Amino acid sequence: MSHCCEPPALDPNAPNPHGDALLRRQRRVLWIVLAVNGAMFVVEIVSSWLAGSTALLADAIDFLADAATYGLTLFVLTKSAQWKAGAALAKGLAMGVFGIWVIAIALWRATDPAVPDAGIMGGVGVMALTANLGSALLLYWHRGDDLNMRSVWLCSRNDAIANVLVLAAAGAVAFTATAWPDLIVGGAIAALELSAAYSIIRAAVPALRTARAMGD
Repeated sequence: MSHCCEPPALDPNAPNPHGDALLRRQRRVLWIVLAVNGAMFVVEIVSSWLAGSTALLADAIDFLADAATYGLTLFVLTKSAQWKAGAALAKGLAMGVFGIWVIAIALWRATDPAVPDAGIMGGVGVMALTANLGSALLLYWHRGDDLNMRSVWLCSRNDAIANVLVLAAAGAVAFTATAWPDLIVGGAIAALELSAAYSIIRAAVPALRTARAMGD
């Protein structure tokens, strides 16, 4: 999940190994995965409504969080440590709000659980898994560039695992003809988002203080 995207520790003495050519390649890859994640957010948010699926809704929010991660990484790619820490803090706060929203919806649906459409869940789950595997493959070649690029690669890799959970929920819904597998997986993904938000905020706050103290 997106908890892997917390800002790395600041190292003011570390050299900048990136040339213009590498930065161009990083931007190109980040733009591609940003577009993929943005598109999948739209697909999943619509599909979650059509299917009545909390798991798809939670996964859609995860795609939105990842799209924000890639967008912020692009924005601060050549900016100061203070910009990077501030962007990470904003992302963590937004993730926390979205996570609470999904859990609230899951609790509301649990009061009168309707069986979601397992077919839509499975089909969209396969699309989401393909999107995350493709993003992880593109980012794989840049995972050793620096800690920021490694973190976004880990995000896509770990999100593919969440997609497997959505597929498992779809199978369990079809098998049991109940909504509980969907609600459980949706709540679990949202809880992981809250954990990720806490982790990012906890790392971003001291990083921002350090950057301000250094005047970076």
